[in-house]
Amino acid sequence: MTTEPLSPSPACDHHHHHEDAEGCSQERLVACSQHADYAGAEAEKTPCGHACPSAAARAEAMRAWIAEANAQAEAQRKRGDKPWRLHRRWDRAARLLGESAMERLARSSVTIFGLGGVGSFTAEGLVRSGVGRLVLVDFDEVCVTNVNRQLHAMKGAYNQPKCDEMAERCRKINPEAEIIPIKAFYNKDTSHALLEDEPDFVVDAIDNMTAKLHLIATCHERKIPIVSSMGAAGKVDPTQVRIADLAHTHGDPMAREVRKYLRKNHHMTIDAKQDTGILAVYSPEERTWPKELSYDALSNGFLCVCPSKANDVHTCDSRNLIDGSAAFVTSVFGMVAASVVVRKLSELPVGVS
Repeated sequence: MTTEPLSPSPACDHHHHHEDAEGCSQERLVACSQHADYAGAEAEKTPCGHACPSAAARAEAMRAWIAEANAQAEAQRKRGDKPWRLHRRWDRAARLLGESAMERLARSSVTIFGLGGVGSFTAEGLVRSGVGRLVLVDFDEVCVTNVNRQLHAMKGAYNQPKCDEMAERCRKINPEAEIIPIKAFYNKDTSHALLEDEPDFVVDAIDNMTAKLHLIATCHERKIPIVSSMGAAGKVDPTQVRIADLAHTHGDPMAREVRKYLRKNHHMTIDAKQDTGILAVYSPEERTWPKELSYDALSNGFLCVCPSKANDVHTCDSRNLIDGSAAFVTSVFGMVAASVVVRKLSELPVGVS
């Protein structure tokens, strides 16, 4: 059963840091006025004189909105509960996996965190494999710089929420699927609400390290199956993409950092002697460092043009380096992650390397 698009999350995209009153443009004034959706939220006065909700108020509003979305989805799922029957759109998948596997997939719920170059392809792979419920979580909006690697990035989609664009695409592929777009940033404040429905599987396609670590540690603690994408940027050889338990990857600097900070910040025990149960998609390919471009000189270096760059959770400007990336690599990362989920839910073996 199809779920109607959800309204944008109250975690407002219009977070902004007013440097001075003169810098408060008409656009920012409009943005401030949109904070009125926070009924009764505790507010902070900005230099422009407009009240914007505090971080705590934004987090509380986010939790309330996600809870409402989950309640609506649960009610809809109950209303649409009926005996399963194989549809001919799954003919080729069923001939490969079997009808019992297709029924398990149809009754499964998977949450994907991050809908970029990896996560958008994971969503595509899962919806085309017959997964019956997909929760698509991403706080970002489509940017012109996403075109080279993200499925939803095309003319007409710029400035639109990635979760909504991807949800619309998924619904066209499988009109019977329950697709839940949630415009939210995963962190410790939103974690409980975003995982409250206890998905059958979680896909971590997050590129913010703090958020990634928290999600992995939380799923591990709560015994929610998870597959995590490691570093897909800076790579040009898709044939080197592999699957391994997080404890046993090699040659991937991001995986090494993830292990290090899961031990340090989340007190997880990770060593090469035993599996963690966390599957990682990774590549041992040596990283290709980013090259300077001709227009960088006009802005004295990299210039972020993202429509949602004025936020306080994750921006291009907050990164130490902007890596290059290619669709023929990020897509493989995403599809390999989808294959892990499908095989696990279908009770098929997943080989590691």
